[in-house]
Amino acid sequence: MNLLQMLKHNKSRDEGYTLLLDDLARTKDNLDSAYANFQNVVEPDLIDAYIYEVNAMQLKYKFLLGRVKQIEDSYAKNPLESGSR
Repeated sequence: MNLLQMLKHNKSRDEGYTLLLDDLARTKDNLDSAYANFQNVVEPDLIDAYIYEVNAMQLKYKFLLGRVKQIEDSYAKNPLESGSR
């Protein structure tokens, strides 16, 4: 792989990384919203619904954060390495 191809590949990885960070931020906002809604309800069915929503957002956030760390670790090892993930 020549240098130009590696740079193009890294650019697409950077765009994917940016999208991942955006999704992580949106998920954090959704998680904060779910917590706020949970704290303000008294109806048992809504309490259950917000418990499920909080759990779902926590799992999504954990997954996305793991992917971000994985990408950052791969950049730290060699930012120009094309690697297959």
